[in-house]
Amino acid sequence: MNTSTVRPLAVVTGASSGIGRELAGQFAHHGFDLIVAAEDQGIHDAARELGARGVHVTPVQTDLTDYDGVEKLVQEVRAAGQPVDAVAVNAGVGVSGDFARGTALRDELNLIALNVMSSVHLAKRVLPDMVARGSGRLLFTSSIAATAPGPYEATYAASKAFLYSFSEAIRHELRDTGVTVTALLPGPTETEFFERAGMQDTKVASMDKNDPADVARQGFEALMAGEDHVVAGSLRDKVQATATKPMPETVKAKMHGAMAEPESGASS
Repeated sequence: MNTSTVRPLAVVTGASSGIGRELAGQFAHHGFDLIVAAEDQGIHDAARELGARGVHVTPVQTDLTDYDGVEKLVQEVRAAGQPVDAVAVNAGVGVSGDFARGTALRDELNLIALNVMSSVHLAKRVLPDMVARGSGRLLFTSSIAATAPGPYEATYAASKAFLYSFSEAIRHELRDTGVTVTALLPGPTETEFFERAGMQDTKVASMDKNDPADVARQGFEALMAGEDHVVAGSLRDKVQATATKPMPETVKAKMHGAMAEPESGASS
């Protein structure tokens, strides 16, 4: 075996299922070794499946809503003993319902901890080494929900808007460093998200959804091309993201609310 050949290394969070697992699959397909993280036992199954593709995969089962949980992942990354070429900050969760009357504070704060705080935390740990080396790629999984207010998933949409803004801002700061930052904005995708967020009875949950493999492929391609963002999914999603840009926020909020309101899917 030629031990002088070292494969590039990628880190993917939320990699036990959905878009995260498919992103990890894209990296594996393109010859990256992997460090994959999620809070559930399924991350070990995902690692075995990915490893069967001929790359080395390190699973990290950790709670990224917790500061020490993120640091556990960072320690595993540093223990790999090689530079990280790409990081896909993908782990996220949703909460559905009327913010003032229908959701629990603990769930809302847990969402912010995972979607926002852990993303900033991990980025803060990996970017300095990339900048010092003069190369690296960082992907944030935002959402098409970032482009409008999100009634009945208010903190989720706001968290994804944060990630989109954060991604574009640090991309500008790093423009002369050799490090690129890309935001992935998928439309509704066939994952466990709607069940976990309690959105099964909404209109958006009953819509035709994107294949997570297609979303991941589009995200991977945008990342490798160094694009600032990509609206991933169907032509419908891309048209929607463009068409709603000039609309007042109140109109966009009304449109989103009609799709995400609990029990809105019952009459569809």
